[in-house]
Amino acid sequence: MTVAAPGPVFSLRDIPFSHRGSWFGLSPVIAERTYAQDVHLVSHQSGMHPILRLAPDAGCVVTATPGQLTWSGDDGHIALAYERADTVRVRGRGLGLRLTAADPVLTSFSGPYLYRDPADGSYVLTVYQTGRRYRITVLDGAAVPLGVQALGAAERGLALTGDWEIALEEYETARAPYPGTEPFEQVAKAARAEFDAFAAAVAPWRGDATPAADLAAYVLWSAVVRPAGFVTRPAVLMSKHWMDKVWSWDHCFTAIALAGGLPELAWDQFRLPFDHQDAAGALPDSVTHSEILYNFVKPPIHGWALGRLPGGDPEETYRLLERWTTFWLTARRAPGRELPHYHHGNDSGWDNATTFDRGRVVETADLAAFLVLQLRELARRAPDADAAARWSGAAGRMREAMLRELWTGDRFVARCALSGETWSSSSLLDLMPIVLGDDLPEPVHTALAARIAEHLTPFGLATEHPSSEHYEDDGYWRGPIWAPSTVLIEDGLRRAGHTALADEISARFRRLCERSGFAENFDARTGEGLRDRAYTWTAAAYLILAAAHGR
Repeated sequence: MTVAAPGPVFSLRDIPFSHRGSWFGLSPVIAERTYAQDVHLVSHQSGMHPILRLAPDAGCVVTATPGQLTWSGDDGHIALAYERADTVRVRGRGLGLRLTAADPVLTSFSGPYLYRDPADGSYVLTVYQTGRRYRITVLDGAAVPLGVQALGAAERGLALTGDWEIALEEYETARAPYPGTEPFEQVAKAARAEFDAFAAAVAPWRGDATPAADLAAYVLWSAVVRPAGFVTRPAVLMSKHWMDKVWSWDHCFTAIALAGGLPELAWDQFRLPFDHQDAAGALPDSVTHSEILYNFVKPPIHGWALGRLPGGDPEETYRLLERWTTFWLTARRAPGRELPHYHHGNDSGWDNATTFDRGRVVETADLAAFLVLQLRELARRAPDADAAARWSGAAGRMREAMLRELWTGDRFVARCALSGETWSSSSLLDLMPIVLGDDLPEPVHTALAARIAEHLTPFGLATEHPSSEHYEDDGYWRGPIWAPSTVLIEDGLRRAGHTALADEISARFRRLCERSGFAENFDARTGEGLRDRAYTWTAAAYLILAAAHGR
């Protein structure tokens, strides 16, 4: 095994500096596609909230690695490292720092308030937006309070000059005085060792042939948060930028990426949305610290995912998957219809795909294919022969209905669940039934493979055919390359025997990540990373495909 080189070094504009378990990170990204001049401490409790601005006294170069964040100037430097998930140590040598509230406005009911704690002499900033406190304990040097604490707009914070060191903690109401005694170098070394152990577990195969593996592992590791609020177990947020939720299909990809080396954490990812399964059996659209949304669902890829997750509690997993599948078979089938329907493009995960241009309440072949896989998984996990036969029969009937009612001889169509009208589109979504692999008739999967190849640009699979009049370079699901569609299609093609095309799709996506990072999606014509640049299902997809390629 080749040992990965030190690093990786990354840009804070793309990936926040954080630590496994932490609810905050350090980044200049303070809102959706909004970049500040200085690095901010940004918390994700109760939403995404910039809390503190960290402004050095002089111009600096900022360098981020998994263990340490560094500001380097002509006359000195500042270094920051996580001591624990809720605590960072910050040390300055010859370079001062102004540590001020990101929001300058204080009212009687909101805003930041800075006070000195008489118990230990620390400085505490209370912040309405997160409902948390931020304690600054001076370990070396001296701090000068800035501004006033009167109502209104004012600078509130501390100035640190010369040689100094502080501990900065996020907590709830009270805690014992800061106890740390470890030297800064040891804190930074321990933080890096934690990441190295994580990377070694999830990507033991990494080396020169997988140059983005360490950074992909860091994106996952740094996006993990400890249980809090509605997040009932350790969870990989989709990002510690503005996409700071867990959506109910994204989690399947992070679970698969973690499963080989960290099975317990992987099962936490898979189980999290099921902790909030409603009375009808539906999973929420998304879960985050202070919000659960049920207005949409996400596609039932969970049977497909379970086939790639070793271990787990068979009885409990069967029960949860049964309830989720029954939701689609009861709440999402029109009377007398075999095929289920989406209520909106958002239910499919492909929010604005052109498949939904002529209707929102739609029966689609991708949904049927996912449920066929899920029904077959239930049959494999069934507690008795009668249940297994029942699920196998349901899978067969849905497969046959999909082929009979939606296959035209050369393509799948969508059908309005209300009127029965059918149509086709230029969306890659129409080709997603390839996930059934060799469970499709040979002429069907061969025709799908040929159409999939037409979506392949030099960088990967465009979600809208590049020649379509509806194609948009930054059109979300109307053109850009996405990780989940890539992984699902690559897997289906491979199981259908189209290995050369599967190999090419995998290689192009891996090269894309090595070139452009782990963006939410990518411009299919240029390969440029779009929108959130630290998306964990993209990093997970890279690790999944790289590991499979190595095997």
